[in-house]
Amino acid sequence: MPTANLPAQQDLHTLYSNHHGWLLGWLRKKLGNSFDAADVAQDTFVSVMTAKAAPAIREPRPFLATVARRLVAHRHRRHLLESSYLEMLATLPEALAPSPENRLLALEALQQVDQVLDGLPPKVKEAFLLAHLEDLSYADIAARLGVSASSVKQYLTRANRQCLFALAF
Repeated sequence: MPTANLPAQQDLHTLYSNHHGWLLGWLRKKLGNSFDAADVAQDTFVSVMTAKAAPAIREPRPFLATVARRLVAHRHRRHLLESSYLEMLATLPEALAPSPENRLLALEALQQVDQVLDGLPPKVKEAFLLAHLEDLSYADIAARLGVSASSVKQYLTRANRQCLFALAF
């Protein structure tokens, strides 16, 4: 083990040892479910450990709570996305329903698009959602976002390009 990583690993061990129990209890209260709380707590520490640049953490509990809240929101969006897709499938006649394999592929694609959208600036993401979910015109999207129609076109080009790139690889 390289000695350069030793202090960072010790800091992570200390962070985990000192705050995992608290985070787990906090998440249990927020989520009302021990299993989900354990998953989110684990994902929180994995997120901290795999961060590209280790942040200087002055207040560990608020920091961990912020990371956990983001993960809970992401899990919630993912669940809504899956539920919406499955509800839509339930309305299809059986002859038109996709195979289980195609359902899984579609869910994975939707999750990739969701991740791409999370990485986009808020107005770009909003423009994409308004165009594809509410089927609004550029002019209507521009009015909602308070930008020009040409900005909406740029936003949608960027979002669509990012989504296509993510789905291609």
